[in-house]
Amino acid sequence: MDYRILLTVFATVFIAELGDKTQLATMLFAADKEVSKWTVFIGASLALIATSALGVLAGSVISDYISAKHLQYIAGAGFIIIGMWTLMRA
Repeated sequence: MDYRILLTVFATVFIAELGDKTQLATMLFAADKEVSKWTVFIGASLALIATSALGVLAGSVISDYISAKHLQYIAGAGFIIIGMWTLMRA
């Protein structure tokens, strides 16, 4: 196992998830006094695992057709477009 990649992926996803709407929704579910905090934690964890699995699967399939370098350009352009769209709507 490449621990450098593991740490990089962990840090990237951790930072990206802080304060996003997924975390806010999880906080709202956990705020309900009648709901088990463990149920909320397990549900949110399973959802993140499932979406991560889809991302890994999609990346594996797409990488068979598009080089990693081109995927980085496409992802970078996508983030720039989303950022510009967000700024224009603000």
